[in-house]
Amino acid sequence: MRKTHHEPASGGALAAYPGPMFMPHAQDLAVSASQRRLQDMLTERAQPGADTVALDQRIRDLFEERWAVMFTDLSGFSRRVAEFGIIHFLAVIQESLRLFSPVIDAHDGIVLKVEADSLLVIFRRPERALACARAMQAACAAANADRAPEDRVLLCVGLGYGDVLRIGDDDVFGPEVNAASKLGEDIAKAGEILVTSAVHTACPDLGPWSPAREIPAGTTEAWATR
Repeated sequence: MRKTHHEPASGGALAAYPGPMFMPHAQDLAVSASQRRLQDMLTERAQPGADTVALDQRIRDLFEERWAVMFTDLSGFSRRVAEFGIIHFLAVIQESLRLFSPVIDAHDGIVLKVEADSLLVIFRRPERALACARAMQAACAAANADRAPEDRVLLCVGLGYGDVLRIGDDDVFGPEVNAASKLGEDIAKAGEILVTSAVHTACPDLGPWSPAREIPAGTTEAWATR
């Protein structure tokens, strides 16, 4: 799950990690043009008598795009911090960034956020997102083969696909985003890839697939693969 902001490793996809998150009331922070435009439109929408239907359409026209969304998490945060200390786990996070950055680059992913042991990555095509997730799991398996259990990178992945509001290179919003976040950060176990029904529908022949044990809000089905 998301805990704190974490600076990415230098180079590769993770070098593009932006700074502040979308914070509509933090006027003293520098924000992107997309963020500022959205803030202005939401402020206008909140005024008495505003035409919310028209404003919602304007917001969709400006920001709505179709993306595959990946959320990752490292399994065992609380347990390993309690047992080995936060510095040890920070070293594991750093190693995970070293492993994942070239894989994400190779699959044309765009890293929007790095927060502690979690990543938010977007892809134009769900097939690329799924292939990237599998390659990331394979990289973990290869790296973990010669490591002590406490040093292993144990990756959980959630994938969604559909229309989202993309706010520059800062954030994405939408039901598929929420579902992918829940799948990757709360439901998936180490080594597992969980996807929404939209990803499964777009990639039916890229299994094997099995029903996930829990279906989060934002999707009608959830599927597991490795």
